[in-house]
Amino acid sequence: MPGHKITMLGTGLIGTFYTMVLHGQRGRDRVEMIYSRTAERAQTFAKEWGIPRWSTSMEEAINDPGTDVVVIGLPNYLHKEAVLLAAKAGKKILCTKPLARTAAEAKEMLDAVEKAGVWAGYLEDLVYTPKSLKALAAVKNGAVGRVLWARSRETHPGPHSAWFWDKEKAGGGAIVDMGCHCIEIIRNFVGKHVRPVEVMCWTDTLVHNIDAEDHGIGLIRFANRSVGQFEVSWAFRGGMDLRDEVSGTEGTIWLDHFLRTGFEVFTRVGLGGYVAEKAETDKGWLFPVGDEAAELGYKDMFVDMFNAMDEGRAPMETFYDGYVVNAVIDACYRSAQSKNWEPVIIEDWRGASDEEVALKGTAAEDRYIYLKEERLLDGRVKVIMRDRETGETVERIIGQA
Repeated sequence: MPGHKITMLGTGLIGTFYTMVLHGQRGRDRVEMIYSRTAERAQTFAKEWGIPRWSTSMEEAINDPGTDVVVIGLPNYLHKEAVLLAAKAGKKILCTKPLARTAAEAKEMLDAVEKAGVWAGYLEDLVYTPKSLKALAAVKNGAVGRVLWARSRETHPGPHSAWFWDKEKAGGGAIVDMGCHCIEIIRNFVGKHVRPVEVMCWTDTLVHNIDAEDHGIGLIRFANRSVGQFEVSWAFRGGMDLRDEVSGTEGTIWLDHFLRTGFEVFTRVGLGGYVAEKAETDKGWLFPVGDEAAELGYKDMFVDMFNAMDEGRAPMETFYDGYVVNAVIDACYRSAQSKNWEPVIIEDWRGASDEEVALKGTAAEDRYIYLKEERLLDGRVKVIMRDRETGETVERIIGQA
């Protein structure tokens, strides 16, 4: 099967990661046109990656007759313009996270691609990390039972480009930048068919002199009573910390994606080059990453996206997912202002109904509800139960272990 010819919008960190992976992953997909806002950067990037054409006009790059896919690696405030142009051109579209600055903006983009009938995918890389994919498979296979609580944390010393720090251009601060990752990771573990119902969120600007938040913590309550928790910071010292935790009725999963991956180096004189994304120094104790593009999920993400294109199916992450994430982020910002739980407003919920996922009570055939079993120091086994009739909590010794 022939590969795809790609227009890449953006030549920054994300555009570089995307081009590096696309040219090296499936082997048959190539960037043929590059867009950058400056001619100098466009020319340099095209030469570095062997890209035959470049432009400083977004519309010209998107409408290039030699490409069939548009990959958007631009600042947040340019996503909508790029998507609307690409949908009008009839191109397949891949858009980086967050899909938009607000849910209203995301919904307009979603409606545009669906009305145009074009294929679209949401580039949420952190749900595609090797550890995440294996953990998600375990959860789907029932390894942890019913997911009760999922926590996702992303912290680092702050973003790499000036526009991130501009509240209007970015749509917010650390939450729209990194909370979008965390929210979608949580949704995948809880189940994307389960509606996020309401949010409680705290934000503050603790370190940087900016209008947006540089710290945020949020709680997300789902229709099945599962809870998601995210933590984000632009002032964490020591590099980039990506961690997830899942707690279920039958098990627990802990994931550390970036700082403690088994590759640790101490150097007094310096490593002499790039260490890892958001690393603050090249001396002392360092935590290099063996294959950064793989560890951040880019490789598996693009394999899924382009295989889905070829197979005529939806990818794991769609524009609709991006819209739901933006709706949760909107609720987070409302909650941070009101100091109350705020509803997640989703105009077009496409998952299960709240009744379908509601937590059902245990059948009442037995008088006692099982709570916990514990092995004692002397080898006996104790069972703790609740009496359905009286409400009393009781314990029974059921024998030797």
